Amino acid sequence: MSVPEVLFVCVHNAGRSQLAAALLDHHAAGRVTVRSAGSAPAAEINPAAREVLAEWGLDLSREFPKPLRAEAVEAADVVITMGCGDACPVFPGKRYLDWALDDPAGQPIAAVRRIRDEIDARVRGLLAELTSEQG
Repeated sequence: MSVPEVLFVCVHNAGRSQLAAALLDHHAAGRVTVRSAGSAPAAEINPAAREVLAEWGLDLSREFPKPLRAEAVEAADVVITMGCGDACPVFPGKRYLDWALDDPAGQPIAAVRRIRDEIDARVRGLLAELTSEQG
């Protein structure tokens, strides 16, 4: 079976979707292709998102907010939206999940850590599903 592809989408691709992509990529260790995008990308990644991942030894220094493109949605097996509303194109046959998560923008670092931890738990659950489907 081919490697599943997951696309994380939020509005600015500066916080939630970047956290989720980095965490899934880390935990999956090559077993899943991971991408992220935003319906209205910000100029840079939220510094608090960078900081809470750095606390776990994960580096976002090479990442940047990317625009959502129909091709990325079309290529994905699973599309996970995080507050982007109707901006995400819908293609038949794709699995869509909407994760209701607080936006880390403007939040104190303790709140961003809670968001990171919640995303991490969801990502681990998703990875368990995806890898059990492969086997």
